[in-house]
Amino acid sequence: MPRRAVRPAASLAVLAAVALGASACAADAQAGGATSATPTTGSGFTPVELDNCGTPVTVEAPPERVVTIKSSSTEMMLALGLGDRLVGTAFADGPVPEQWAAAYDAVPVVSDKVPGQEALLALTPDFVYAGWESNFSADGAGDRATLADRGIGTYVSPAACKEEGYQPDPLTFDVVEDEIREVASLFGAQDAAEELVAAQRETLADVEKPAEPTTALWYSSGSDTPYVGAGIGAPQMILDAAGLTNVFGDVHDTWTSVGWEQVVAADPDVIVLVDATWNTAEKKIELLESNPATSVLRAVQEKRYVTVPFAATEAGVRNAEAVADIADQVAALEGR
Repeated sequence: MPRRAVRPAASLAVLAAVALGASACAADAQAGGATSATPTTGSGFTPVELDNCGTPVTVEAPPERVVTIKSSSTEMMLALGLGDRLVGTAFADGPVPEQWAAAYDAVPVVSDKVPGQEALLALTPDFVYAGWESNFSADGAGDRATLADRGIGTYVSPAACKEEGYQPDPLTFDVVEDEIREVASLFGAQDAAEELVAAQRETLADVEKPAEPTTALWYSSGSDTPYVGAGIGAPQMILDAAGLTNVFGDVHDTWTSVGWEQVVAADPDVIVLVDATWNTAEKKIELLESNPATSVLRAVQEKRYVTVPFAATEAGVRNAEAVADIADQVAALEGR
């Protein structure tokens, strides 16, 4: 039997319901009747000053023209009901969940990758919210100091900070919740943040972990050299919450490259396959089953595969549901 008696019909439905309740002016403010609410921010907005990955950020009034780079930042805005603030998105890692699709489709896509400065500035943004620090560079959207000189505020997902003292070590759901609250504070959307956090906690609380110890390989990408989830990033956080033991959890990094011989030696009980458009789960299965070394793994021979969309594997609002989905898939493999 499935682990949880009730599962939403669509992924992240709990979060959609939360967003609907965040404001009485819910879907009307967004094109296509999106299921996210638009929080109202009256004259009581409190200016925000914070240290973001070592860059000071000051917001005197809620940004009105926001460009997001990476799915994690775009989906954060949509989950908080802030889709009406978006004037452009870029570098999508995959399709957004169904309940945000209409709101997402109403926003121009600046670029499939990191936008150039010319394309970014053409949108006259007052704020840019990026998923990675590297999104801000002279070769990309512009470095943060240059954008600040133009009066454009910037923010990077704190989970992606790389500098010592800023990188989460390890990443936890507390850090994810902190980002939800911090981003919401920039827009005066604190009520929406608290309801979103509550929904995520409920999703995690409903997860039933395996009854027996279960090891897992988090296979992100790579063919000759597999790139796998290590011990301090989102893969470790998600596997922990799903009750799985990461076979490379002792590596002090977010992700790491290993040799196939190390994978064979670990012989995981299940293999978590990150499904990306550029390296699909199906392609990974083909490789695992055709490679003489990995074809003898128990998980490969018994087809004990679990899949997770790439966009849900970086710190953000989809991590809690990723935990639930992985736990359900493992339960199905076990016949429960």
